[in-house]
Amino acid sequence: MHRRPVIQYGPTHLAPLAVFLVGAVAAVVLGRRHASRGRPTRFSRTCAVLVPVATVPLQVVDLLVNFDLRVTLPLHLCDLAWVAATWALWSHRPFPVALTFFWGLTLTIQGIVTPSLNEDLPHPRYFAFWALHLLIVWAAVYLVVGLRLVPRWRDYRAVVLTTLVWAAATYVFNVVADTNYGYLMRKPGRSILDLLGPWPWYVVEEILIVLAVWALMTLAARRWIGSGAHRVEAAVDVDDLPGGGREQV
Repeated sequence: MHRRPVIQYGPTHLAPLAVFLVGAVAAVVLGRRHASRGRPTRFSRTCAVLVPVATVPLQVVDLLVNFDLRVTLPLHLCDLAWVAATWALWSHRPFPVALTFFWGLTLTIQGIVTPSLNEDLPHPRYFAFWALHLLIVWAAVYLVVGLRLVPRWRDYRAVVLTTLVWAAATYVFNVVADTNYGYLMRKPGRSILDLLGPWPWYVVEEILIVLAVWALMTLAARRWIGSGAHRVEAAVDVDDLPGGGREQV
């Protein structure tokens, strides 16, 4: 299939951007309506099913029909973020909610604002890209801004550790396979990473910036969205209960 790149802020970028903005507003409105439920709603769990239904078939088609070792394997952070979003929407557990919040609103959203996509319409990878990115960010907005499931500082630390493990494993694969997953080996075309230094320093700078931004996001969320923070902590983890198990307060 003939390939041509998506032109940033061209028609095939602006259209999904408009859809993204409408969906983000809807996610906040719906989340606020559901915030008083105190547990995963039917809507939330329907969305949890919708995320893999909308993304996995397109990814499978891409793997089977357009396989390219350099771009097809699910090794980008967004490929993990949709799993976190599905888990978070289904369970409302603090850790996957935090993963979706931090990954979705800092890393995945970069792909929406400055997409680095070499396949424009009508390539299947175009639809897979936008389905993946939009659903992850909408999930993050719904869960944290809408439902006010605010991450705790220990969730911040857990997400940092998880992300560093992913980065180390993906870097090793990139070296062995001569790929660029996670953009850990070279910058994508026209992105926010252009503001940083050359490789490998831009990777170090990006990590430090992301850690600082996530800390600020945690502080801001707990302060300004924090009226619902107790709802995350109401979902008590197994280790927090004297007799084990998990309960909704």
